[in-house]
Amino acid sequence: MTVTDGELRALALTNYGHFTTFRVEGGGVRGLALHLERLARDCRALFGAGLDLDAVRDQVRREVAGQDAVTVRVTVFDPDLDIGHPVRAGRPRVLVTRRAAGPAAAAPLRVRTVAYERDAPGIKSVGLFPVLRLRRAAQEDGYDDALFVGRDGLVSEGGTWNVGFVRGNSVIWPRAEQLAGVTMRLLRREDPVPVRRAELTGMDAAFATNAASGVRALAAIDDVTYDAGHPIIGALAAAYLRIPPEAL
Repeated sequence: MTVTDGELRALALTNYGHFTTFRVEGGGVRGLALHLERLARDCRALFGAGLDLDAVRDQVRREVAGQDAVTVRVTVFDPDLDIGHPVRAGRPRVLVTRRAAGPAAAAPLRVRTVAYERDAPGIKSVGLFPVLRLRRAAQEDGYDDALFVGRDGLVSEGGTWNVGFVRGNSVIWPRAEQLAGVTMRLLRREDPVPVRRAELTGMDAAFATNAASGVRALAAIDDVTYDAGHPIIGALAAAYLRIPPEAL
């Protein structure tokens, strides 16, 4: 179903909704079931309503028809939302958009730590202002992005990616309040453990994960540099590419 300009205006002005983003290649998506699970869960949390996942898949198929590798975003929002009475929201609509997919092997990132805790971290909200503001500020100071640290001192995540570390022969996934990304869920085999900012100097390597770029090395966090070519990062990236895509 086509979303009208007026409905898009409502989304822009209320900024209330949720989404998921994934890479489509050859009509398949790695972790598609997890992306759909996220959409259904977040729709229930924000709107108290179910979501027709078959209809979502059909919209995505139509959007990517004839395309090669693209990154798709599925946004769920209620164009009739009344900001005075958001409790009445319960008739969500689905907006499917696409953009050209980025390179599968992106350059390593240099990031800095910032004190930040995401509101409702378990929901992939359309409210990106805080994380984009922090990303912009980091880029103004010569970094690529920001890595969040909570008031408890625990490292959590980036604005649009999860973080992992390598220490010795072990992969370390931080345990903290965060949005559990699909790529991380597909790759994680180890139980997460708390990682404090002070422990970053003891890591041999670090990496970011998200559905658009898979596994991406971190070259540095603050003034701590890492081995961006660490073989475990390469092994994780290869393992991700071996995951069979699920047909749309």
